[in-house]
Order: sequence, then C-alpha cells, then structure tokens
Amino acid sequence: MPQRTDSGALDPGLRASIERSGYYPALVAEAVETALGGEPVISHLVHQETTFDAEEVRRHVTVLALTKRRLVVGHTDEHGTEPELDGVDSQVGSYASTSTETVRLDRVSTVVVTRVVDDPAKHVRGTLPREVVLTVGWGAVGRVDLEPANCGDPNCEADHGYTGTVTGDDLSLRVSTGADGPDAVRMTLEFAQALAAATVELGAAGRG
Repeated sequence: MPQRTDSGALDPGLRASIERSGYYPALVAEAVETALGGEPVISHLVHQETTFDAEEVRRHVTVLALTKRRLVVGHTDEHGTEPELDGVDSQVGSYASTSTETVRLDRVSTVVVTRVVDDPAKHVRGTLPREVVLTVGWGAVGRVDLEPANCGDPNCEADHGYTGTVTGDDLSLRVSTGADGPDAVRMTLEFAQALAAATVELGAAGRG
C-alpha cells in the first residue's frame, strides 16, 4: 500500500496522484507543498520513471503543479548506497534527493507537445497518441545547435561561417501508452493544454 502523507494543506487531487505513485509520497508531498506556499493548484502532473544503473534499480519522479501565477517543478531521485566520507569500509544506506523550482508563468517561453501516432492516415480525432513528449522552456537551460552555413551553391568553397538555433528545454518529459499507460498520456496532454492556456491568458492580461 502507498504510504499516506500527512500533508492536509496540499491540493487533494495532487496529493492523491503523489500517493498513487508510491514513490516516497511523504517526502515528495512535503517538498511540493512548501514550494506552492498555499497557492491553489489549477492542474498537475506526476510522472515516475525507473532506470537501471549497473545492478541497481533507481526511480525518479517529476511533479508539475500549475497555479494562477507559477509553475512548480519538483524532482526526486533515488540513489544507491555509497561509502561514508569518514569511513573506509562502512556504507551508508540508500537515500533520495528532492528539489523544487518555482517559475513565474511570464517566464515560460515555450510549451512544445510532440505526439507520436500509429497509422496517421486513419487517425481519428480524440484518439490518444502512442507517445507524447512535453518540453517546457523558461530560459534556465539553453541548447545551441550549430552547423556550417552555405550559400546554396554546391560548388562554392567559401567559408560562410555557422548558422544555428538556440532552444530552451528546461524540462522534457516523455510518456507512452506502452510504458506508462493511456491515463498517463491523457493527463500529460491535459496538463500541457492547461499550461499553454495559462500562459496565453497571462499574456492577454499583460497586454490589457
């Protein structure tokens, strides 16, 4: 049974999602509740993934909570045993690290939703995609992709420098029906829609 949290102040729907994940719910809920500071939650998403490192199985959970003014991003990672700093033979037990980041919605610059569908010629509106990748950027992390520039003349040997793009991808989250189930894909799409709508509404309010 998932551990019950003592966080009565946390949004009930978000708390239930954290508890269903079964991943240190008391720890995760406490961190997210502190970051929210009592602000009501409009939409949320909890995503857990498991990775295999050598002989150890490690889990990672991402919690996204959308409020009227902010996006709260929480990450909790599970770590294996490691030697104590002041001992040679002794070992400390497994541990987890959790971090939260709060982002003002006016800082969110990109909300990218990539859908992967099977047999696109027969796609029916409303049918869930096989896979969804949600990418959100707010300027904390940027990726620069460069490639040699050219003038279009295949025989030109002049140096035209480089061209490239700068992409913000502070958060990238991938879910699929096969690995995570259809509910996870549906919730990811719903959260992405709510986040996009919130940023549009905030932008309209700022122009008004």
